[in-house]
Order: sequence, then structure tokens, then C-alpha cells
Amino acid sequence: MAEHKSDVMAGNRFEFGANWAHFLSVLDDTRILAAEESLKQMLGIKTLKGHRFLDAGSGSGLFSLAARRLGARVHSFDFDPESVDCTMELKRRYFPDDEDWVIEEASVLDKNHLETLGQFDVVYSWGVLHHTGAMWVGIESVVSRVSKGGEIYIAIYNDQGWKSHIWWLIKFIYNKLPRPLNKVYGYSLGLLSQLFVLVKYSLKLQPMTVIRPWVRYKKESRGMSMLHDMIDWMGGFPYEFATYDVLQDYFSARDFELITGKQAPSLGCHEMLFRKKRSNNSRQH
Repeated sequence: MAEHKSDVMAGNRFEFGANWAHFLSVLDDTRILAAEESLKQMLGIKTLKGHRFLDAGSGSGLFSLAARRLGARVHSFDFDPESVDCTMELKRRYFPDDEDWVIEEASVLDKNHLETLGQFDVVYSWGVLHHTGAMWVGIESVVSRVSKGGEIYIAIYNDQGWKSHIWWLIKFIYNKLPRPLNKVYGYSLGLLSQLFVLVKYSLKLQPMTVIRPWVRYKKESRGMSMLHDMIDWMGGFPYEFATYDVLQDYFSARDFELITGKQAPSLGCHEMLFRKKRSNNSRQH
């Protein structure tokens, strides 16, 4: 998309797709299985056979792949052309010529286009909507794609007050810096922040609180890569955020009930799974 390219050139948007392209070089069966397990655990299922799955902002394509391996009919889209290429590459590797996995370049803010896709049993948009530049418009678009009785699984950055505005500035600077200075800036800040947290917990005599997630990152972080996630954290822009309660109230007002959720204590994303009620008077379990 010309709009995406111009935003990147102006320093107003992070190149998520370029980061994901590097991630594919370290993608292996262990990471794919970890992604599958995270979907199964969060959705509380063993299979997605017979379900339509919308991956809104497919990124690397890893979770589209996981959903397809679990039996879903998958529709993947992304605003970033390189992310679309990554998703197509995973389809080429694992499901070539598969009619039950459709991939396209599209914007979650294009509500008219999304309406042409129909509705889905599962809508997945992890860590995407807060990077659109119009988060609530994006949320409204994907909410409208959930069928009655269907579910939506989202992750949205926590609103930490003034701290979130500091993070906005960090990300803004990253995208305004020329290459390769932005990567030096991103890794330096990322490693310093991790070191600060390690020292903080070491003084509390709890260093393993920090070290353990590092060691288990591949297994416990949805199959993702810490180094690639670090650049995403430092550079991910546009950047918006919301509190857990605001998100819960928003979905409740639209006839969704919270099935399960993980509230971010400070930095990080709220992870929330909502189910759309079949009627205004019934709660589905």
C-alpha cells in the first residue's frame, strides 16, 4: 500500500513486516507448536475444525498457520505488504495451494472492506489494533466481524498514565531516527531496561523472577523471539493504549462477555477473550 510506504518514509509508522521477515529465519517446529498451544489454552479448545478464523493483522503469519493446523478455515490480512509476504511464505511452506487459507493486503480501518468478509467464529488480533493510529475505529471494525456465539481474542497495551506517554516518545524517536541508528537505539534501550529490572529484582533477592522468563521465552511467549519482540516494543508505532476496565466496559456495552483475561500489571498488553452473546438475555458458556 502506498499509504503504508509513505508513513514509513515519514517516520510515522514502524516496519513491522521487515521485523517479521527476520523472525521467519528463526521460526521452527517448537515455535509453531508453542503458538498452537497458546491458542488452544486461551480459547479452551483442542481443535478449530469447522470454525472460521479471522487473523486481523497477521504479522508473521504464525498464528494464521497455527489456526490452520488446528483445522480452521483462515482469512488473514495485514496493512503492511511485508507482513502479507511473510504470511504467504508460511502458507507456501506448510499449506501450498490450500483454498481454506486466504491471505490479502487490507486495512483493519477499512470497515467497508471488512464487511465483505462476512462473520467469523474466532477473530484474532493480538497486539495489532493499538498500532493502527485509530485504535477504537479498528476495535469497532473487528468487533463487527464476530458472529453470535463467536469469540474475539485481543491484546491491547495497558494505559499506565504518564509512563505510557514516555513510551510513546521512545517509539516516536525510534521511527524518526535514520537506519541503522534506530536499531542501535532500540536494542540499547531494550537491554538497559531489562538490566534495570534485573537489578531491581536482584535487590529484592528475587533475580529468577526476571531470569526465568528470559530462559523460557521461546516456550512461554507464544513461540515468539525475544530479540524481535524487543525491536517491536521499542519501535512499534503508532502507539495507543487503554485500561483493562475501559476495554471490558466497551465490549460489555456491545453484548460481549469476558471469558478469560490477563491484566497487564504495568508495561505490556492486556490479553482478553470475549464471547458475543447469542441474545441480549442469555449468557453462553
